[in-house]
Amino acid sequence: MSTDALPADGSPLVFVSASEPSADLHAASLIRAVRRLRPEIRFLGVAGPAMRDAGCWPIFDMTRHSAMLLGALRAVPQALRLLATTKRHLRRYPAAAAVLVDSPTLNLPIARLAKRRQVPVLYYVAPQLWAWGRFRTPRVRARVDRLAVILPFEEEFFRSRRIAATYVGHPLFDKLVARPRSEDSISEILARGSPVIALLPGSRQHVVREILPGQIEVARRILARFPSAHAGVSVANPVVAPLVRRQIGASGLPIAMYADRNADLLPAADLALVASGTATLEVAYHHTPMIVMYNANRWAYQLVGRWLIRTAQLSLVNILAGRELVPEFMPYYSSTDPIAARALALLEDEGARRRLSDELAALIDPLVKTGASENTARLLLDLIDHPPGNPGHPGGRAGRTP
Repeated sequence: MSTDALPADGSPLVFVSASEPSADLHAASLIRAVRRLRPEIRFLGVAGPAMRDAGCWPIFDMTRHSAMLLGALRAVPQALRLLATTKRHLRRYPAAAAVLVDSPTLNLPIARLAKRRQVPVLYYVAPQLWAWGRFRTPRVRARVDRLAVILPFEEEFFRSRRIAATYVGHPLFDKLVARPRSEDSISEILARGSPVIALLPGSRQHVVREILPGQIEVARRILARFPSAHAGVSVANPVVAPLVRRQIGASGLPIAMYADRNADLLPAADLALVASGTATLEVAYHHTPMIVMYNANRWAYQLVGRWLIRTAQLSLVNILAGRELVPEFMPYYSSTDPIAARALALLEDEGARRRLSDELAALIDPLVKTGASENTARLLLDLIDHPPGNPGHPGGRAGRTP
């Protein structure tokens, strides 16, 4: 699909930017939701494969270059080219609105470009200023007209800082509610051994490389203590499948691979070892006891990360709980021995696992709100139909923006 094919029919055009694979999926779902309400609206932007399938004309694809922490430096040349391309297309194709999804390092500069063209900006999956980067608050206030936030407490956090925010629900819950568990499949997993250990190493290759070896080492300790245990790795996508297969093969352990079967693996699991991120919400949704792991570059964290992070807890589930509800070993660890010790302690104490499962249910069940894409679509359409006046508007001032 090429921008040369954009129909010049006068119908509203929306610029969309998503640079992460997960953001690509969220944006694609949003595009479909908007088109169910207004089929005539067109979309152009920074688009991955899911957005292209949903009908967005792509000007750039950053999903192949997505990274975390200092790994993002490798994507700098692509990001600079993207910003130049975005500036050119915003000038060539006047947009009725811009939707920016997650990734503030990239999308806040794009928001600045949009505001300079007096394009109203809707930000979906808000920057986590409550956790780190509060210095960005003035930029968000100046460059964004509406925030569609996916965690309940974010609405008050941003509104108290004079940023228009609306809680729309977490898009993950739409997927989870629509994916029912199979009792037959759960029974098949349970029949393979007990206890059942689920390994969730993430969806990005560089994260899998860092996290899965440690998870496998913990699984090795568990299998030594519980010879009848069954361990299975959740394969998040086909891209990481070869890497997961190689690491399992190198371990020599009888670890199974489960592709797109979290709805069955997690309810069957007695314990999940999960990489930090949104996946912790998925594990909590199934009320599965978990240990959260992340093994970032320790020098990068000491030099940069520890000065930016503002929360006592680092994993999303613990941030929501306001305490260490589940054991977390992050942002890095030097040995898996303490992780294995916590895992074995949980597996040896059924009462502790049951209490943790109940606490996860009490935390997550009230937060399950579906319809994130539809709710965000209505915010976008309202922004298109009632664009903010540029002079004096907190997120829509004309001219230069911070």
